[in-house]
Formats: sequence, C-alpha cells, structure tokens
Amino acid sequence: MHPVTTDAPITYMNQPSVSIAILNWNGRKFLEQFLPSVQASTWTNRNIVVIDNASTDDSIAFVETNYPQVQIVRNGGNYGFAKGYNEGLKQVKGDYYVLLNSDVEVTPGWIEPVIALMEGDRTIGACQPKLLQFHNRLLFEYAGAAGGWLDYLGYPMARGRVFDFCEADRGQYDDAAPIFWASGAAMFIRASLYHEMGGLDEFFFAHQEEIDLCWRLQLAGHQVYVCPQSVVYHVGGGTLPKGNSKKVFLNFRNNLIMMAKNMPAGMATWKILYRFWLDTVSAFKSLFAGEGKYFTAVFKAHVAFISWWLFKQKQSVFPPTRTGKLQGYLHKSVVWSHFVEGKKTFAEIVGKKS
Repeated sequence: MHPVTTDAPITYMNQPSVSIAILNWNGRKFLEQFLPSVQASTWTNRNIVVIDNASTDDSIAFVETNYPQVQIVRNGGNYGFAKGYNEGLKQVKGDYYVLLNSDVEVTPGWIEPVIALMEGDRTIGACQPKLLQFHNRLLFEYAGAAGGWLDYLGYPMARGRVFDFCEADRGQYDDAAPIFWASGAAMFIRASLYHEMGGLDEFFFAHQEEIDLCWRLQLAGHQVYVCPQSVVYHVGGGTLPKGNSKKVFLNFRNNLIMMAKNMPAGMATWKILYRFWLDTVSAFKSLFAGEGKYFTAVFKAHVAFISWWLFKQKQSVFPPTRTGKLQGYLHKSVVWSHFVEGKKTFAEIVGKKS
C-alpha cells in the first residue's frame, strides 16, 4: 500500500501539468452547478477543458460567457463517452488527463494527493479519488466508490459498493491501494499512456469503457490505483438514468465484449457462455417482475455481442500485450456471494479491506 499524507504542501522542480477534461452534452445545468468547484482547485499548473459532443442547448455559450479561461473543444457529433473523449483529447495537452463527469463536485485539494501518489510510483498508469454520493455524502457512490474490482465472471464491483448496495463511508477504505478499474467519473491517467493504449474503445459508445481501458493497462504492465485522500461527490445518472433500457443494453453488451477482448480465448469462451445463462436468468426474473424493457434490452445486448464477435471486432481496440499481472480481481463469483450467501459489503465478500 502507498501511504499518502497531505499535511504539508508538496513541491516539485517542475510541477506536472494537469488537464481536467469535462465531456458535455446538453449539460448546462451541471456546468453551471459544478464548474465553480473545479475552478477552485488549488493545483496551479492546470487547464480546464470542456469537450462538447455537439450540444443543442446553450451550455457552450454559458461557458464562453462566464468562464472565458476554459478551453472548449467542439466535437462534430454526439460521439458518446468513448469517442467523445478520444476525439476531444487529441486537442488537449498535459502530463496528466483527468476525465471528469460534468455532474461531479470536487474539493479544492483533490488533485494534489493523486499526483503525489502517481509521481511517487511511475508504474501507476491511472488512479481515481474516493467517490461519495452528492445527495448523501455519507454514502459511497455507485460509479466507483473507493476503487473498482472485477469478479472472475466479469461482474464489476467496488470497495464500498456491491451491485446496488452502497456502504456508508466510515473510513474503512481509506488506504491508497491497487484496484482493477478506476471510475470514468473522475479518472486520472498519464496523457502519453492514454494515447499509447489507443484511448477508450469507441465501439462501446458509453458504459464500462473505463473498465476495459484499465484492464488493457494492467495487461500491459501498468497499475491502477485509488487515492481516497482525494474526495469528490458524484450526482450519477446525469446522462442516462439508472434502469434506462439503453443503459441496460450497453452495460450487458459492453461487458461481454470486454471479456472477449481481454481474457484468453479459451477462458473467455466458457465464461461468456456461462454469462449468457446468468444474464438470461436475470432477464426472465425482471420480466416476471413486470420489467419488460429490461428483458428486451438484455437479449438485444446478446444479439449485438454476437454480431460484434462475428463481424465487428476490427472496430475495437485490443490489449497490446497480456503479460501484466491483474490486481483488484476477485477469484470467485460476486453474484453467489451477494445474492446466495447474503454478503452485502465488499469486505465481507473479499475478506479484507483492499
């Protein structure tokens, strides 16, 4: 583990440059609410960038009028999360990128501990702060909590969040630790490494693309970390609300694609077949509960995955190597632990804090 303290200011011969990139699509409300907190960040060598996915509201006019110092990058269409960042970051300079959701409130000193951690260990390629809920700041937030993990069947979880259960933050996950994936809601990544890895997989459009990128980073020999000494507050569901059929479709399809890309072929084959069965059980359970749109979305995701497998693999970015050691990987089923054994918390399932 890496101890990180923020009691004294950290000095650098050459302070690394940090570009905070906020992807926007018709997000005037969030920019108006949360840009002031980003502006109040105490890291001096920083650049704030709004990457706009062809918004039709007045969000960019708002930024131009009220924040003329903020760099604006205009994409040619609504490219989604993955391509939106890939295209936008081609025009952004910096030693580090921070992929920051527009619905995140940051704290003034949120950058310093993360950069201190990453500058102190060059093997760390990406890192996230601790994410708490904006509307209930005592609880961890769904999209990353205190650092993302993955179980052996490809199900994401996090320190402080297992499926829909979010724990209260009592400091139980306050150690800076290696994880499997860093949340795309607030991801720090070395800029050169982002481009070297091919960025986010644009075929994903949105959802789980950050998990895929972190998987590829680890396979290439880089570490992914959480730095809980940095704290941010996330609204969540700002673009697609939870339960939205498109969100369900993207999550199921992208999760299967991610497994096919990053696992050895033999392992991926049997695990994906097993996942098809588990997904089908979940879909029928939802159908019997009256959630027909969820049921349909899951089967559309399966069809879309098969289509990708047969015809569209060339549209995705694959790991450059598979020699790196995976951390934050659960060698058992989180589904079994949570739903059958009744274990709710990350610590109960993993058997340790990190």
